[in-house]
Amino acid sequence: MRETLIDLKERRSCRRYEPRQVAEEELAAVLEAGTYAPTGHGTQSPVMVVVQDPTTLARLSRLNGEIMETKRDPFYGAPTAVIVFADTAYKTAIQDACMVMGNLVNAAHAVGLGSCWINRAKEMFERPELRDLRAKWNLAPTLEGLGICILGYAAEGGTIPPKPRKEGYIIRD
Repeated sequence: MRETLIDLKERRSCRRYEPRQVAEEELAAVLEAGTYAPTGHGTQSPVMVVVQDPTTLARLSRLNGEIMETKRDPFYGAPTAVIVFADTAYKTAIQDACMVMGNLVNAAHAVGLGSCWINRAKEMFERPELRDLRAKWNLAPTLEGLGICILGYAAEGGTIPPKPRKEGYIIRD
């Protein structure tokens, strides 16, 4: 338990990555952690799509940047992206997919990887430019993009120290 609490306190979002690809063993551990995220009634409703192809990653990053109205790489050079889709056929779709994202970023830290939760997956996968990927991945129409967990080995300066915890974070009755 102590190691888990340390990992939770020390995990930071990484915004600079080494170009080398994530080792399969580490990726498998992170993905497995995602499959064990709590879901409403144990439905396991979210779906994860792993993208490591540089061309597809560049395409997704470019589109994400367009939505964000920036020319910089919103994926920060990460060599792997795990797109988490929420299944809107379930009442707890968003909560379920958020739990998967949380497990992914925390497991990444536990195995020595850098990670960052990237937003705008919903907007990306609503656009016609990505219909081909939705078809290629055989995604059900009820699946809505929730978030993108970028993964890789943190480059020097890729993470920053945590900010002090705010006052009033916890209220006790």
